[in-house]
Amino acid sequence: MNPQRFDRLDVLRALAIVWMAAFHLAFDLNHYGFFDPRHSFHRDPLWTTQRVCIVSLFLFCAGLGQAVALQAGQAWPRFWKRWGQVALCALLVSLGSALMFPRSWIFFGVLHGIAVMLIVCRLTAPLGRWLWLLGAVALLLPQVIQHPVFDVPWLSWIGFVTRKPLTEDFVPLLPWLGVMWWGLAAGQWLLQHRPGVLAGSVPALMQPLALLGRWSLSFYMLHQPVFIGVILGGRALGWW
Repeated sequence: MNPQRFDRLDVLRALAIVWMAAFHLAFDLNHYGFFDPRHSFHRDPLWTTQRVCIVSLFLFCAGLGQAVALQAGQAWPRFWKRWGQVALCALLVSLGSALMFPRSWIFFGVLHGIAVMLIVCRLTAPLGRWLWLLGAVALLLPQVIQHPVFDVPWLSWIGFVTRKPLTEDFVPLLPWLGVMWWGLAAGQWLLQHRPGVLAGSVPALMQPLALLGRWSLSFYMLHQPVFIGVILGGRALGWW
């Protein structure tokens, strides 16, 4: 194990992104008519449940990652450099989705949510065990506070909407911040009491996953263009 890496955390992050990629491949195949009958990824529990699980695992890992970064003494300049990468990728996702889905483009998807949540988590990390309570409040608050005023695009990202906006991906600050807060709290506790859970070595067969986990953002940005390119290229060549 590389002593500078948290291999088990990287593997967990990789499992989340591989699951996400499989979900997106199924979405793409459905979108281009390979499923008959077509599936509803916005209503069918088979897909909506998977989406909740994938996003939850993704954000929980992001919280764990923040705990690791803070323990390693990550300074604000390095934080902002990484944050800038996430924010830029979020912008690219918005632009790409606007080309493919002009009526339902992604204005606040998972990367947009992570960009905002990273700042919140960084500022609230010193609260320690109180993060568990904050996470629970964040998860519950949108269930009790909903108002039509928040249904407009420039306010819907907060999470107090009465209906989901027309968009291909929507990860509002609430309730999802609660998942990242819990990941941060869990990471802080594990690093203090059970550091081997995150930093322990992994079998050689899992090292490729650990490597993938270290490059998760790059994989996230590249996998959809590759999938769509292969699907459309194969169709143009008459492969299917």
